[in-house]
Amino acid sequence: MTLTKRPFGTLPDGTDVTCYTMTADNGFSAEILDYGATIRALTVPDRNGKPVDVVLGYDTLEEYCKNEDYLGATIGRFANRIGKGRFELNGKEYVLALNNGKNHLHGGKIGFDKKVWATELTETGITFSILSPDGEEGYPGNLQTSVTMSWKGNGLELHYKATTDQDTILNLTNHSYFNLDGEGTVREQTLQIAADSFTNNDSGCLPTGEILPVAGTAMDFRKPRAIGDGADSDEPCIRYSKGYDVNFVFSGSPAVIAESAKSGIVMTMTTDQPGMQLYTANLLSDRKGKNGARYGFRSAFCLETQHYPDCIHHPEWPSCVLRAGEVFESTTTYSFSVK
Repeated sequence: MTLTKRPFGTLPDGTDVTCYTMTADNGFSAEILDYGATIRALTVPDRNGKPVDVVLGYDTLEEYCKNEDYLGATIGRFANRIGKGRFELNGKEYVLALNNGKNHLHGGKIGFDKKVWATELTETGITFSILSPDGEEGYPGNLQTSVTMSWKGNGLELHYKATTDQDTILNLTNHSYFNLDGEGTVREQTLQIAADSFTNNDSGCLPTGEILPVAGTAMDFRKPRAIGDGADSDEPCIRYSKGYDVNFVFSGSPAVIAESAKSGIVMTMTTDQPGMQLYTANLLSDRKGKNGARYGFRSAFCLETQHYPDCIHHPEWPSCVLRAGEVFESTTTYSFSVK
């Protein structure tokens, strides 16, 4: 692997932002910003050997500072939603920002996606780390978090690690927007998801507490299925969000196989997390992207590996509580091939 870096702009407070490029021995490459530990580009060959950048991103730091849609960012402290922006832990109530209607979303008003992370180069990649002080965005505990991004063969591996000095809650993910053609919409691209069930949503995209079978619904991706087949379904869980914005409950591995018949690119995602939010860029407005590209509605899909949304209010679900002195570790890998 080779590693290069270049300046990517300066924040209003004078902090410099750097873009790192990790190029694997097979020619695959990833561009990652220390701002938000953000995957800006991910370039792999199509079936004809032509390089294709399969994630959405921006050309300037200013655009990332306005990144309301979290393109490519590492999300924390808590990915996805927390109902009413409140939770109780050890008998104490904690109050968070309401930045998604009546709910708390993706760590609050200034989450990990809006921070410059410290960097440490490794033999195979880069470790990005950040300290979130006790009380930041309303969360308890001094939380030390890192994500190491590295090429492992044909796969980009994201290894998360976190510790805290007080009991707290944690849900980390990456919010890359994938398009295996590098352009156009993803309606014809297919997904196969190893999930027999999903967490049903209310109109605010918050889980109702029901875990429902995917069989007979638009959420059934147990066999390869075009994204556009169900994204316009009139089923409530789809209609509320104008497309997929739903948590799948994994029941096997690999978790997801995504494929484009046009480019021939196949992306296989593995993870040790219990769930994943599939999001089909339902709210992505028309805008300029990298290198003059245009992005908009259905121009990408997100595979946000995670604990279930709002799980702090559902003790019967896998726990998001990180106890003082414990070490949280998790790995998600995106591997690429062609067909």
